Amino acid sequence: MDVKFIQALEKRLYQDLPGAEVQNIMAPEGSERYRQVTQDHKVACVMALLFPKDNEWYISLIERTDRHPDDKHGGQISFPGGKLNESDCSYEDCALRETYEEIGVAPESIGILGGLSPVFVYVSNFLVHPFVGFTTEYPRFSRQESEVQNIIEVPVMHFIKAKNKGFADIEIRDIVLKNTPYYDVNGHKLWGATAMMISELEHIIKEM
Repeated sequence: MDVKFIQALEKRLYQDLPGAEVQNIMAPEGSERYRQVTQDHKVACVMALLFPKDNEWYISLIERTDRHPDDKHGGQISFPGGKLNESDCSYEDCALRETYEEIGVAPESIGILGGLSPVFVYVSNFLVHPFVGFTTEYPRFSRQESEVQNIIEVPVMHFIKAKNKGFADIEIRDIVLKNTPYYDVNGHKLWGATAMMISELEHIIKEM
């Protein structure tokens, strides 16, 4: 495996991040006015977990179940993660705990490379802090069946290729989001906050 990729990524994540400028490339049209962080916002943390497979680096995503009527992101593709608990010592700990709960990868097997820029999700009033982690071996995944429909494994370089991006009208909760940018992931449209986080990671990788 190319360990130099991981080393270069860690080094780059400790420098200034490109932030909103590249996040907005994958943001829904006209959503800027909804991304002012509210005073009463909640905090969530997610993990972009890199792992070796077939002699390249992959990233793990989840397809959320749509069984919970209160889950405003049910059925969508996202990173594993969730709400900050009082028991969490840090945002990093929250991301590690949620990753373990949702996809079964133990915290002690994950090395944290750094963080990406936070994204405010106005629909659920969460300020989401993304972390980038890696494992040295292929993980023993175990999904949390109540929340995770599927664990999706995607080569990191998939997101660099223009052929895997597009625009579509996306219908959600009786609203149609016109001309929304998305990544194609195994036939799924990955859009919204997670796409914005991946957009930043994509541009960081291109700079390396």
